[in-house]
Amino acid sequence: MKSWDDIREWRKRTRETLIASRLALGVNRRTGKGEKAKQRLLESVDLTQYATLGIYWSMRGEIDVRDIARKHIEAGGVVGLPVVVEQSAPVEFWKWTPGMAMRRGVWNIPVPIEREVLTPDALVVPLVGFDGERFRLGYGGGYYDRTIAAAARRPFCIGLGYAEARLPSIHPQSHDMAMDLIVTD
Repeated sequence: MKSWDDIREWRKRTRETLIASRLALGVNRRTGKGEKAKQRLLESVDLTQYATLGIYWSMRGEIDVRDIARKHIEAGGVVGLPVVVEQSAPVEFWKWTPGMAMRRGVWNIPVPIEREVLTPDALVVPLVGFDGERFRLGYGGGYYDRTIAAAARRPFCIGLGYAEARLPSIHPQSHDMAMDLIVTD
């Protein structure tokens, strides 16, 4: 695999396979594996050292991290959700609190109605796939890579996913941003 066209096609096929496999695990199995991964995350990183935490709203079988976000807020932290404000550009993180008014954003992902932009000190980033070099395979839009690359101060980046999503390589390119840490079940 040498050309970007070949790699892009391989990533597309691999992404589809990994998402289908993740969904095939079933809700109960995914929930159990997700709880293990979140426990490992909290054992590995003291999130309270980061005042502002960027999370994601789970979709397509991703690990739901809203409970981690609630605990972070209860401990005095602030939480933001990614919002696509412009196609093919870095996302903004908007302040989120449980129970706040939300609307449907890009891909029907819930986002806060009120735009209060935050700069996360740490990000919990969902993984479709990942490799031993801590590169992640996402949904293919490049939003996290652009966001991390454009940050004035790089946040501590934690990729969170299922162990079965490990790949020998995602065939990283110059635009791919490695995570600081990968955590799985």
